[in-house]
Amino acid sequence: MFKTIKNDLPASIVVFFVALPLCLGIALASGAPLFSGLIAGIVGGIVVGSMSGSSIGVSGPAAGLAAIVLASIGALGGYQNFLVAVVLGGIIQIVFGFLKAGIIGYYFPSSVIKGMLTGIGIIIILKQIPHFFGYDANPEGDFAFFQVDGENTFTDLFKTINYIKPGSALIGAIGLAILLLWDKVLSKKGKIFQLVQGPLVAVVVGIIFYVVTKSNEALAITSSHLVSVPVPEDTASFLGQFSFPNFAVIGNSDVWIVAFTIALVASLETLLCVEATDKLDPHKNVTPTNRELLAQGTGNIISGMIGGLPITQVIVRSSANIQSGGRSKMSAIIHGFFLLISVILIPRLLNMIPLSVLAAVLLIVGYKLAKPALFKKMYDLGWKQFIPFTVTVLGIVFIDLLYGIGLGLAVGIVVILIKSYQNSHFLHIEDKSNGKHKIKMTLAEEVTFFNKGAILKELESLPRDTFLELDVRKTRYLDNDIVEILEDFAFKAKERNIDIQLISERGIVENPDSFIQFFKLRPKTA
Repeated sequence: MFKTIKNDLPASIVVFFVALPLCLGIALASGAPLFSGLIAGIVGGIVVGSMSGSSIGVSGPAAGLAAIVLASIGALGGYQNFLVAVVLGGIIQIVFGFLKAGIIGYYFPSSVIKGMLTGIGIIIILKQIPHFFGYDANPEGDFAFFQVDGENTFTDLFKTINYIKPGSALIGAIGLAILLLWDKVLSKKGKIFQLVQGPLVAVVVGIIFYVVTKSNEALAITSSHLVSVPVPEDTASFLGQFSFPNFAVIGNSDVWIVAFTIALVASLETLLCVEATDKLDPHKNVTPTNRELLAQGTGNIISGMIGGLPITQVIVRSSANIQSGGRSKMSAIIHGFFLLISVILIPRLLNMIPLSVLAAVLLIVGYKLAKPALFKKMYDLGWKQFIPFTVTVLGIVFIDLLYGIGLGLAVGIVVILIKSYQNSHFLHIEDKSNGKHKIKMTLAEEVTFFNKGAILKELESLPRDTFLELDVRKTRYLDNDIVEILEDFAFKAKERNIDIQLISERGIVENPDSFIQFFKLRPKTA
């Protein structure tokens, strides 16, 4: 792991700066103590990062769980009661891992995964524009279309025009310029520019800007537009920020319902993120999904035991890690240590970082996830790829992550059914022979009840006085529904003067008496 430290260390710094406001913002959006988001980020980096089989995935508190957490804290009667559900959710995830449930992640179509990445990229851009200009009414990490402050993504953008803060906008623009200069020019000029990442320089410049302009009424950045890490006065007050589960409520059925909800949603988000990060990974590593569920479950148990939010693997942090050149799990682990050390030693320095500078970092991350060229590429692949991709993107942008994925998956299934309908057989029509139309129908290798409609339609449309050659030599699986259709057709064929010649690996059968009996005895047919 230490062989790639020259890549992982700079990447971990970028991930740290991306993770810091998201940890705090997701905690705020969840109605939980701010420090709970940092705990989840630390545990996600150090514990889950160490146990995970992913080289480039980064875990932490998830925006997709914010609404569930907010509702659950109220329903369960307090945060300490909710922590019991987090611990139990982690245990359930470990059970999922042992049951090999991670295989579910492999069943999401590529078009939906690409749509998820693109949709998240667009959401990041739309959500960060207000922060970039100094309008911070909506907490970082609220990625749903309908926001916790009563606005939605687009009304928030329009309101930004009335709340632009000159200082925030200026340092945001300077930070964005530094990032672009570093990415496009300086990183190619020398190793020093690869080791020292642009986001670190942008953040340092942002802190200097805040200090220098503090007394300037026009450009001063107020505390509401800065990072807001809790600042403990001493060791006792630092330790006082940790919360512990109230296991007295473990017998409450509502706690178990929340626990199963957390386990299911967190596992699904993690598996989706694993698929997405593996697609983004330039080295094409494959993450063992069952091991990932075990790692996430362990992380959630530990996070819940010490007062942290639920954890999942997170695409925003993971993609920032990939874009910054992270090569091994060390970048995720080191970012966790950076979070831990910084909140203990330098919370006041962290609270000098303008949110607009961190918004600039996230704008770059969002753009790289949602490049316009990807839309053209997906369109060129045809409607069967483009429609599920587009539906997923729109669902994520206008509803939220899980609904968007669900809609994309539903459309993807419809596309599969249509493809299955179309590919059940091949039909070849020849000229008249002995006064009859000769039609050859070759069935596909696997023919299921999905193909029922297409085959039934084809058989019903055959004209009278036809010679049908039915070739099943390549068919290895024939659903009983299809066999029954053929059986019924054989009866009707006599009335319509249609002769049937069945060609199989066992030879040729003229006008078989019973298709059911034939396929029952056929060795290679299930």
